[in-house]
Amino acid sequence: MSEHDFELEPRLESQTGPALEPGERLIESFSGNLTTYVKEHVLLAALGSVLMSGILIYMGNPHAWTGVVGAVAAIAVRGVYVAREQVGFTWYLTNRRLIGPGGRSILLGNIAKVNTIFSAAQVVTATGDKYMMKYQADTKATQAAINRARGA
Repeated sequence: MSEHDFELEPRLESQTGPALEPGERLIESFSGNLTTYVKEHVLLAALGSVLMSGILIYMGNPHAWTGVVGAVAAIAVRGVYVAREQVGFTWYLTNRRLIGPGGRSILLGNIAKVNTIFSAAQVVTATGDKYMMKYQADTKATQAAINRARGA
């Protein structure tokens, strides 16, 4: 078996453009948006700061400010570490299917609904599988494009 067979999460460096079938045409592509990614991480850092400082105050720690420093540092390190990969993934919408990172392919007829959750569009299949298209600049536009393509 090859290394690719054991891949749990798709890797950015292994992503290629979609191989379209005869008669299939590309309608639109959706990539993560860096500005949206940064805004979401700033929000996470702010929420984490409040939560961690609150916990430290509740525990009676006289240095509650360290909760702010720790939360901001943790979110910043994580954000920088995975930014290129998370923002770089591209989903392709064709007249027949939605093609995701790692060769994921969902026939348009198998898509039950498309939800929006913060900066992500969640594609739910008829069998209940869920796929997240993260850090979309306009989740409502992503949702509308997929719904138009599937005739919903």
